[in-house]
Amino acid sequence: MEPCVSIIVPVYQAEATLRRCIESVLGQEYADFELILADDGSRDSSGSICDSFASADSRVRVIHKENSGVSDTRNQAISQARGRYLQFLDSDDWITADATKLLVRAAEEHQCDMVVADFYRVVGGRVSRKGDIDEDTVLSREEYAAHMMENPADFYYGVLWNKLYRRDLIEAHRLRMDPDISWCEDFMFNLEYIRHAETFVALQVPVYYYVKTKGSLVSQAMSISRTVRMKLTVFEYYNQFYKSVLDEAEYEKCRLKVYRFLFDAAQDGAALPLPGSIRLGSERTRIQAGALSGQGPLYDRFRERKLLDYYLEPVALKHSLSLQETRLLLYLRHWEGGTRGGLAEFTGLSRGVLSMVLQHLGSRGLLVASESRIPGGRGKRLQVSFPDAAGPVLAGLEDAWKDFTAARLTGFTPEEREQYSQWNQRVQDNIRDVLQ
Repeated sequence: MEPCVSIIVPVYQAEATLRRCIESVLGQEYADFELILADDGSRDSSGSICDSFASADSRVRVIHKENSGVSDTRNQAISQARGRYLQFLDSDDWITADATKLLVRAAEEHQCDMVVADFYRVVGGRVSRKGDIDEDTVLSREEYAAHMMENPADFYYGVLWNKLYRRDLIEAHRLRMDPDISWCEDFMFNLEYIRHAETFVALQVPVYYYVKTKGSLVSQAMSISRTVRMKLTVFEYYNQFYKSVLDEAEYEKCRLKVYRFLFDAAQDGAALPLPGSIRLGSERTRIQAGALSGQGPLYDRFRERKLLDYYLEPVALKHSLSLQETRLLLYLRHWEGGTRGGLAEFTGLSRGVLSMVLQHLGSRGLLVASESRIPGGRGKRLQVSFPDAAGPVLAGLEDAWKDFTAARLTGFTPEEREQYSQWNQRVQDNIRDVLQ
């Protein structure tokens, strides 16, 4: 059976970082992939590292070839790929555990031609979140090109590794990297792909760790005249791309923006952290080893809550919410109604914090909260409804809940799942009997 995704990693002299890269792929929650490690004639131990992973995991395939550069190496891997989608990594980078799952889910849900996602940029021990399109959305070719025009030399658009591609579209139009271009070759490939694609999905979840250690043209053995010719070639292709996407009148209006590419290109190369950088390792929720290994029902409950937070966190990142706000929205989806005090008890929040979070979610247009007196009783009944604007967040919460449930029951047979459900129901009945 053919894999759903072919994940391609070109490898050259990468022994120091290669294991981390490969392990991040093999540790994915999403398992329906093949990993193609294309060794471009490495003279260090990279080739043997690739072979050792291939011997231990049947999903790993290795290509050994004479050194010919990253573009030709990727081309050979593309030609041998079998997946419905293509995903790319560089050998000194790594991906989040949910990267492939989120990319494929977006592609399948929207039947789109490309998925582009935010990423983390790593400089030393600091990490910054990088993105460009400010909302989770489906875009036409013209809309995507308009976003790209605003930031023409942004890595977000130019690189391969924060995207998911359809292999059938690549093969139908015989798209490949240009081996004669060693500057912006990723961008050239993307421009050609975009010309043949129709729908694009932008994800506001960072799925990739880009380590800023790459060399620039200055560090490559290349003459100034060749560098200039190469940049002009890339710019001319960029210019022709917009002439093909826009009509003549629209192109004339936007020509100055198009020409900005000449001035902005390669400005992302400085090895500086982005504004708002934080310590590497603190960008996602972590759980200490002691809590993972602790024994007893209290540790069990703690780990279960942390597992739920793990699946809620991408929803929070995607919609610029705190984990606390995201968790409350999930609680409200399952809450059967009652007083504000009852909701505070259900969520484990103080009344003051609950009121503050409800107010903020209301100001974001994600819920509408109102209170009415309880007939014949004391206190007020809190009513919460969700406007249409909350739809994408609620859909993300449902996916998170499904992932959480599936993770808890991984490896269970249907009979074991049914048996577990019955036992769990008996446990809950016992708890209710004591608390009544």
